[in-house]
Amino acid sequence: MKEHNRKDKKGILGRYGLIVFLLMLFAVMIIFSAGKVVFTSEGKKWREVGEKETVIRDRVILPKRGNIYTYDGKLLATTEPLYSIYMDFWADGMQKDTLTKYVGDLSMELSRKFPDRTAAQYKNVIMSGWKMREKEERQIEENKAKGVEKRVPIRSRYVKIIGGDISYVDLKEIRTYPFWDQRSNRSGLIAEERNARKKPFGNLATRTVGNVYKDLDKGGASGLELKYDSLLRGVPGVKFRQKIQGKWMDVVEKPAEEGWDIITTIDAGIQDIAERSLRDKLTETEAESGTAIIMEVKSGEIKGIVNLDRMSNGEYAEGNPNAFSYMNEPGSTFKTVTTMVALDDGVVTPTDSFHVGSGLFQYNKRWVRDHYWRRGQNRGYLTVAEGMSISSNIVMSKIVLKGYEDNPTKFVEGIDRIGLRKQLQWDVPLKGIEGTSSIRFPDDKTNYWSKTTLPWMSFGYELKIPPIYMLMFYNGIANGGKMIKPFIARQFVEDGKVVKSAEAEIVNPNMCKETTLQQIQEMLVGVVEEGTAKVVASDYFTIAGKTGTAQIASGGGYGGYYVSFCGYFPAEEPMYTIFVGLRKPKGVPSGGGMAGMVFKNIAEQTYVRKVQLTVDDYRIDSTLQKNPPLKNGNWKHNQTLLASLNFPASDLDEAADWVKMQQDSVTYHPQALAVTGSLIPDVRGMGARDALYLLEKSGLRVNLAGSGKVVSQSFSPGQRLVKGTTISITLR
Repeated sequence: MKEHNRKDKKGILGRYGLIVFLLMLFAVMIIFSAGKVVFTSEGKKWREVGEKETVIRDRVILPKRGNIYTYDGKLLATTEPLYSIYMDFWADGMQKDTLTKYVGDLSMELSRKFPDRTAAQYKNVIMSGWKMREKEERQIEENKAKGVEKRVPIRSRYVKIIGGDISYVDLKEIRTYPFWDQRSNRSGLIAEERNARKKPFGNLATRTVGNVYKDLDKGGASGLELKYDSLLRGVPGVKFRQKIQGKWMDVVEKPAEEGWDIITTIDAGIQDIAERSLRDKLTETEAESGTAIIMEVKSGEIKGIVNLDRMSNGEYAEGNPNAFSYMNEPGSTFKTVTTMVALDDGVVTPTDSFHVGSGLFQYNKRWVRDHYWRRGQNRGYLTVAEGMSISSNIVMSKIVLKGYEDNPTKFVEGIDRIGLRKQLQWDVPLKGIEGTSSIRFPDDKTNYWSKTTLPWMSFGYELKIPPIYMLMFYNGIANGGKMIKPFIARQFVEDGKVVKSAEAEIVNPNMCKETTLQQIQEMLVGVVEEGTAKVVASDYFTIAGKTGTAQIASGGGYGGYYVSFCGYFPAEEPMYTIFVGLRKPKGVPSGGGMAGMVFKNIAEQTYVRKVQLTVDDYRIDSTLQKNPPLKNGNWKHNQTLLASLNFPASDLDEAADWVKMQQDSVTYHPQALAVTGSLIPDVRGMGARDALYLLEKSGLRVNLAGSGKVVSQSFSPGQRLVKGTTISITLR
């Protein structure tokens, strides 16, 4: 019995030993294989294969581009995430029968939300992706069967499903759609995030703010976006995409560094006033283009800057940087420069007089004409101050001939002394000579000085000065003779902290003598109160400024006019300097009646914002309206408002719930808006509440940007309405 037990024990130990031996042998084989994988070229090959299947390396993380703000924190340009929608048809949990079951419903939902494709087209895109995966699978199996190591390109991992990029709100919605409401390793849904630029205020100051390229990685394309691109764009990061437990995940190796924010000097309220005022006058005169610039006198901050060009459809939109790029002869606004130089050099006094006669003066066989010369009116003699007031070309010509005919260089040196020939860098990127003054010297070899250059230069011809320089010059007069450079970029912010602040650059601390400055200031008030700009005079404050009307050089001759007005207000304690210019307006050109009226409108409305006049202070005959504009919208609500304010309104011609409001100087006039269930309603001119109610009641989804009243809608009124479609509206 004992012998038998010993034999059994021996057998058990033998079997146990064999098992231990086999396990050790297996462990040695594992260690050997691992070593082979780690240290041999075969291992390198398998690691590469593994990485190709589970890791996608060196993917760039685009940094969030810095925001651009108004001076008081309103967003002019910001970055928001958009998503490109793909499907990974190699997702581990994706099943053909489940996809086939839900693809019809999924396609229907997509076509309702994104109607650029029909449900059938969406279904075709999705099922084509699955067929591509099946084809790739077959190719892989065939290569294995043949022992071919050739790698099959896998294109069905990223099949784009939706044509354009979508917002985060839309992304959340599509994740509730049939089949895509599952986990991503089953649905294959991939949302690739990218940054996109958005302007919450629409086109407000858009030329100055600038644009970025569609591919945001390329950065800024114009305006502040281009000028400060290196600060706004930030520093890209690096990530890789790795497959973990059947699900693709992003792993960040180096995080992106966000770009700096820029706080500008722009005041959104003043900017809006300036844009509306200029646009209305451009439309009225059918001008080719125009610009308006509003500058704070003491600080040099540009509070509003508008550049409008007439587009091919006849509408006006921000186009060229006209404030800097109008390289025209300025005309009569330059007469203030001429007078300042002559007074400072002691050539004349304000009371010195010159014979102008009937408005014709010949010099070196070339006629100098005053604007009244065709009337046959003999004005006899005019003083320097009177010449400025009525904008006499002859007075200016005779001033410079008296003082500088034998030494024209001295006159140009006087202009140089003021600071108008100084080359400056601006916050807006420009090309060539744009944004610089072009004032010739008598000995200039490239710019011929003729026998008549001097007198013609005296009233703003044979030289080129862009609007920004004229603004800077007149602001210097308002600022006690201290000329400062206008600027737009006010502060640069990193992670919420101001890292750099800008201040106005002093171009010239003293443009002229104190006595000269006082004399010029008095003359500019006289231009508005008694001269060519009487129409610009305001009931609320004193305006000082000068009109300008210049012919535009074209093809060796002249074609069309450039009318302008530059000045400041209130004249006694200047707050703002404004330049307004219109290029090629139709009708009789008038610096006062055209550009000057835009100046007046901007000045009075800006003054109201700062001083807060009461309704009783308003005058109907002023550019200020007695009755405020009323938004379009629900007629009952508007009736209640009008009754509470005791404002008169005419009767509605037909029964209607929704109206468009028009007004004259006395009464409001409602007009019925047609609203049907089958057509896109017109919500332009409505407030956000009425517009949202009406659109959503019609079955539309609404994306809203900005504040105020609706200025544009992405689908034109009267189009066929497709319920579930997303419509975008912009308010200002």
